[in-house]
Amino acid sequence: MDTIAHLTMEILQVADTVARDKGIDREQVLEAMEQAIQKAGRTKYGLEHDIRATIDRKTGAIQLARYLEVVDEVENEATQLTPDQAKQRKPDAVAGEFLVDPLPPIDFGRIAAQTAKQVIVQRVREAERERQFEEYKDRVGEIVNGLVKRVEFGNVTVDLGRAEGVLRRDEFLPREHFRRNERVRAYIYDVRQEPRGPQIFLSRTHPQFMAKLFAQEVPEIYDGIIEIDAVARDAGSRAKIAVHSNDSSIDPVGACVGMRGSRVQAVVSELQGEKIDIIPWSPDPATFVVNALAPAEVAKIVLDEDQNKIEVVVPDDQLSLAIGRRGQNVRLASMLTGWDIDILTEEEESERRQKEFLSRSERFIQALDVDEVIAHLLVTEGFSSVEEVAYVPVEDVSSIEGFDGDLAGELQQRARNFLEAESDRLAEERRNLGVTDELAALPGLKGTMLVRLGEGEIKTLEDFADLASDELIDSQEGILASFEIRESEANELIMKARVAAGWFTEEELRAAELEKLAEEERAAAEAESAAELAMQGGS
Repeated sequence: MDTIAHLTMEILQVADTVARDKGIDREQVLEAMEQAIQKAGRTKYGLEHDIRATIDRKTGAIQLARYLEVVDEVENEATQLTPDQAKQRKPDAVAGEFLVDPLPPIDFGRIAAQTAKQVIVQRVREAERERQFEEYKDRVGEIVNGLVKRVEFGNVTVDLGRAEGVLRRDEFLPREHFRRNERVRAYIYDVRQEPRGPQIFLSRTHPQFMAKLFAQEVPEIYDGIIEIDAVARDAGSRAKIAVHSNDSSIDPVGACVGMRGSRVQAVVSELQGEKIDIIPWSPDPATFVVNALAPAEVAKIVLDEDQNKIEVVVPDDQLSLAIGRRGQNVRLASMLTGWDIDILTEEEESERRQKEFLSRSERFIQALDVDEVIAHLLVTEGFSSVEEVAYVPVEDVSSIEGFDGDLAGELQQRARNFLEAESDRLAEERRNLGVTDELAALPGLKGTMLVRLGEGEIKTLEDFADLASDELIDSQEGILASFEIRESEANELIMKARVAAGWFTEEELRAAELEKLAEEERAAAEAESAAELAMQGGS
């Protein structure tokens, strides 16, 4: 394609060669050639004219012509003419029709030929980029092999054969260096159109890269007998992968490890020695967390589903193993399970329980005016607050060993009297602080909360409605941080205040909640679809 001066039958051969080499459609190449010839024709006959070129798809013959549109009102004399003018050349000409004037073949000069070549090259490049995008947009989640083409500013361009991928510095393993023409294996985590063309983004640190490597090494994963449920990686250092088997006769961990560790070792080698813990997945959160903290032993677990937290108690000599170097083990276990894990030693847990026991006992002694023995019995039986004593069925109190109906009734009455007096005291205190009755009437705000709000200069419905949730519950500066309010509860309180303040109606609030719920469901569905694509893309 060095010269376009003698475009005849050879033009079809050129189009076929370019289409084959670039992997694009022959028709796109011919259209690019037509545009190039058309541009050269306009350069010769005048840019103001509507010059069009066509290439015969069978013979390769080039036809150049000027097009004139028949219109009722002429706006451009170079490309339009009236019906009267047109009828002088064609008696039956009507508005909307085009008159075509054939032009003699042009002899391309050096400049025109170079311009035409640039147009062809540009159009072919655009078609090639479009082909690359269409080919790779559905390959997100696959592992690809390529050769390092160049390294610029730490980023690596990888030749994938029919396209190029980008492996950014933060997407390959620590201490990993690549040289030109070196072979590299990576995971496609994104393909998107950008102004400079489609970009294929590669990664060697993505958790799914490791999952896909296991799928390549373990036939049972490829066949769907064993499934990978979760992956957590500290790329280049350590990783955890949770698996389960759909066939009870096959051990998922053993299958992933392989004979003498051959399968897992192949993955470790590809990941530059990254240590991998293979964890048996369990639908029971407590069991799964215990497995995820391996190799540490766990003595006790307490789940708080509302806060999505798990408190793990380990023997004193297992603490450093459970936490791991720089907290790595517990951090990966938390990522793997999706639970916020708090680790305590048995000694720490015992001390905390003792403090809670004494604190609750002291609360009962002061509120109910009882001795230590009764207070300790209440705490031992699971009563944690004065409210519980006041409002549980009296039988629950009288059933405590050593208690009878009279004592239970007396304790309940004292508890109610205390709560009533406390309520009156808090109401007086919040009024003295200037907290309005309208804010106090907001459902969900206790007397102690209202006092704390008053101390924080939040005194009216409008003040409360104007807050953001983090201003209420931020662990460092939140006004109500000590009350352990979840973010969803804080948002609900603020929304109720905005409705009560007249910022919007209940109907508008419900509509907004429904819209938010629908958006969350869409996002969840997209995330699930993306996860399935990532897990199955290489299959």
